[in-house]
Amino acid sequence: MRRVPSKHRNARIVRERDRDVLKRLSLLLLAALLLAGGFVYAGVQHFAALRLGYETEKLRNALTDAKEEQRRLTVQKEIAASPARLERAARQLGMQPMQPSQLDPLIRPTEAPESKTSGMVPAVKTPSKQKIQRLRGN
Repeated sequence: MRRVPSKHRNARIVRERDRDVLKRLSLLLLAALLLAGGFVYAGVQHFAALRLGYETEKLRNALTDAKEEQRRLTVQKEIAASPARLERAARQLGMQPMQPSQLDPLIRPTEAPESKTSGMVPAVKTPSKQKIQRLRGN
């Protein structure tokens, strides 16, 4: 193999400018920016979904607690409104069961204002005939 003597200098090579390099580089940069933007968008969506998941869990727990409180209050209301307890409370206030003489046969039971209570009326002594006459002024 023959070698070129080292004293021999090669001619200077001048490269031709590639006019499409700027187009390819800008297209590559645009594609990289789109890809990076997609990753950022996916990350934002992921963390938003996590945050909403935690909030949903908190709201579920709050709803469960509220339903439990509602059940507890309903039970307390039912206990407080039980007929036996109402009767005890009425007796402590001095009320007694209605007597047959206190019933007005002309008023239907649905129209009577006492029908909404448990049948207890205040313990009131009925006035004597003398007191009634004195009040009327006779």
